[in-house]
Amino acid sequence: MARAFYWLLPHPLLTLLLAAVWILLQNEFSAGMAVFGLILGVIIPWGTSIWWPDTPKSIRIGKMARYSVIVLWDIIVANIQVAWIVLSVPNAKLKPAWIVVPLELVQPEAITVLAGTITLTPGTVSADLSDEGHSLLVHVLHTDDPDAVRDEIKTRYEARLKEIFS
Repeated sequence: MARAFYWLLPHPLLTLLLAAVWILLQNEFSAGMAVFGLILGVIIPWGTSIWWPDTPKSIRIGKMARYSVIVLWDIIVANIQVAWIVLSVPNAKLKPAWIVVPLELVQPEAITVLAGTITLTPGTVSADLSDEGHSLLVHVLHTDDPDAVRDEIKTRYEARLKEIFS
């Protein structure tokens, strides 16, 4: 029974999320749009499931919620910092840097969340992942201490993601 259910709904939470997003994108709610959202929520994960890696064995939802709040706060703070840099630092005095962040994470999903977190935070961009997945190349808009940026990424984000995906 569970195998048949997985074949129909390989990612049930994604199905619900896609249906909810579809309904929210409509200007007005109707039963037809809800049904169509559910149809999309079934078809999209089903059609793309062959390209999905194995799902993580366990994710600590509470820790993920706390991580999300930290990331949202960091995005707000970084927006203000980048605005200040753009308005007050002349281009000639900008100190951009490429930083290699060695990774202890091994799960592809955790590495993807880390890279996405870095890219979502204004002033930083994840540019490349090493072939072996052991390091992440990050570009920083302006920093006086690239090592401090690397250490902050490791302690603020990577350490939490290790707890979430362990």
